[in-house]
Amino acid sequence: MDTRTIRLAHKVSDAALDWLGSVRSLFALDRDTPDHEIDGNALKSLSELSLALGLIRRERVSGPRTSEIADTMFDFTWREFREGDLLYRLQQHTPAATHPLEIYSPFVDADYRHLPLERLLHHLSGLRSWQVPEHVPNRRLAVVAAAQRAGLPVHEDVADITRQTWLGGMPEPWMLDANNAYGVTHTVFHLTDWGADPESLPQELEDYLHRWLPVWVDVFDETRFWDLLAEFLLVGVCLRTPIFFPEVWEHLAEAQLDNGMVPNGVTRPSEDVERAFINHHHPTLVAVIAATMTVSRALRPVLVPAEAV
Repeated sequence: MDTRTIRLAHKVSDAALDWLGSVRSLFALDRDTPDHEIDGNALKSLSELSLALGLIRRERVSGPRTSEIADTMFDFTWREFREGDLLYRLQQHTPAATHPLEIYSPFVDADYRHLPLERLLHHLSGLRSWQVPEHVPNRRLAVVAAAQRAGLPVHEDVADITRQTWLGGMPEPWMLDANNAYGVTHTVFHLTDWGADPESLPQELEDYLHRWLPVWVDVFDETRFWDLLAEFLLVGVCLRTPIFFPEVWEHLAEAQLDNGMVPNGVTRPSEDVERAFINHHHPTLVAVIAATMTVSRALRPVLVPAEAV
């Protein structure tokens, strides 16, 4: 990977984080709404922000200024979740829900803990109902990954779940649509812990992605679907032998607005800050994660299969 792509990824991440910082208040949860009535999209957006910031903290490949911004904003997200107390209340209100655990797990990675929530999760994880969540396969992998981060027992057969995903079936590549594409990316993210453990991706899926990921990236690059394209760039650096797509990084950097926001490629960016936030904060978050992991993997040696050593 050339140094220009590393510099470009750094630039994209720094500018994107600056924009996210400028709209930080829009991630805040409504304090006047009862806990169990908080908008699900608001919870999702705040949890995605905490995930992105947690990965910046985990990888530690950003410059001092960006790292300081990430640390400050991570503390902000923790406060918005009331230092875990909101997640505890949500879990109490709906014991079968898995999203409090999924939201909490990046904080555990950073050693931000809420012990009553952890005790409740440990109790719930021993129930029969915990073993039969009504989720599609890639969502089940998300719960498994969150449980592993939180130190909870895992009852699921990960290999079996993986085979049930779209990616696990290794379908005809031309059958990919936007919905399945998001399923593919998140299957990879959850299996590899967002690129921390590429060897957890089954070898046959690694081979399948090495063959077809460049084709899919080319399609979404040509259509300028920046949101999904950034997710596929992240998939590329979650592989044992990463794929960096330097030319595509050039295109993504060109698409990024001067203020740092990354458009989704579907709707035209609005000058209204709140509308722009609604439509474009997600691709901006994904760009931060993809850029961070691109730099991190570029600085790591390529993993060599054990049989080749």
